[in-house]
Amino acid sequence: MTVNGKNALITGATSGIGALTARLLLERGHRVAVTGRNSDKLQVFLTEVGRPKELMGVVADAADWEATQAAVARTVEHFGGLDAAIANAGFTSADYFRTGGATISHGDGDPTLWPAMVLTNVLGPALLARAALPHLRESQGRLVLIGSVAGLKNAPSNLYSATKWAVTGLAENIRMYATTVGVGVTLIAPGMIDTPFWTEGATPAAALPAQPVAEAIALDQPFGVDLNTLTIRPIGQPV
Repeated sequence: MTVNGKNALITGATSGIGALTARLLLERGHRVAVTGRNSDKLQVFLTEVGRPKELMGVVADAADWEATQAAVARTVEHFGGLDAAIANAGFTSADYFRTGGATISHGDGDPTLWPAMVLTNVLGPALLARAALPHLRESQGRLVLIGSVAGLKNAPSNLYSATKWAVTGLAENIRMYATTVGVGVTLIAPGMIDTPFWTEGATPAAALPAQPVAEAIALDQPFGVDLNTLTIRPIGQPV
């Protein structure tokens, strides 16, 4: 993404950080494919942004291998290649705010809500890497994984935090291979960001807008430089 005219794929990009990143990349002259599980939300986003020549939408579940393969293949076919794959799709289970976290301690949390979160947050980035790396190797491109400060600082009995720790480990695991074939791997670890992650009224006062995270994802890097881990916290977040 260091030169205008690159091709990027962003998973889970109909809102929040992913949507803002897509807009920013388009403004900088790139071509972008975005995925979302909800076809209606995806269509609303595509209509709002416009730019049909530079923006493509694909209905896909990030935790589904065939759907991820298809999203990568369609991006390559439509734009002629892939220079950046951004594993942005992720969420926390609905009991996060009810219990103060996706808790795994005895008597707390709803285990029936956990599988989708674990599959999207952990399996999703791994599937994208598997599907995208052959194309990124060809373009000498970059894989970006969106982690979290929750994946660098533990939280008590918090399964969401555990999924983000998995992403932290996955990023380094992939990097050790990818760097040998000319592909860069960047882990972005946001702190408290004002996105739809929070339920209404629960957004912390110190939360940053999503713009700085989108800027970091789209950060221009000189050839040969592999920026691996970037943590972005608002002033006022002690954890």
